[in-house]
Amino acid sequence: MSKTSQVELPDLGSNVKRERLSRNWSLEDLAKICGVSKAMLSQVESGKVNPTIGTLWKIATALEVDLNLLLQGKKEILKCFEVGRSNDLPLLHENQSGEVTIKVLSGKDLLGKLEFYHLTFAEKAVLSSDAHYPGSEEIVTVISGKVSVSVRERSTILQSGDVLRFASDLPHCIKNCASGNSVLHMIVRFPSEKNQ
Repeated sequence: MSKTSQVELPDLGSNVKRERLSRNWSLEDLAKICGVSKAMLSQVESGKVNPTIGTLWKIATALEVDLNLLLQGKKEILKCFEVGRSNDLPLLHENQSGEVTIKVLSGKDLLGKLEFYHLTFAEKAVLSSDAHYPGSEEIVTVISGKVSVSVRERSTILQSGDVLRFASDLPHCIKNCASGNSVLHMIVRFPSEKNQ
């Protein structure tokens, strides 16, 4: 009699459900995007059926994830572990005079979804932005210094440790009010429908 080792089966249903919920999608949303029936998706998530490779491929493509991610067991899930070294971070923007420097902290896969930036403002520097995609928001945290943020007729002064969340689908402006540099972290969050 031969001994067989216990092989951990993929936690397919939980993996699909986790990815779907992380996008705030209903079963119906995923069904429309991937072309697999809502009933079939429900059975996949509950572990009642083993879908074909074709069905899995459609689901993974709709979720924009690697098929292997859906096939991982419970112990294997580590979707991302990406280190960005300070000197290697992409430089998104630098005024000709070097007044405002913007480094991209988020990975390329997050562009247009959730973007994270490190901004350095020289004394009296100004960054004016046109309206972003409808429904977009920015969250600005002042790491050091002092800035004024204006969105249309509203404005406020932020100092080290302060945070502001605002609709960035309107023209907006950030001005350095400190005597010296100001450093900010900025998150730009786009609405989910932009990415569909």
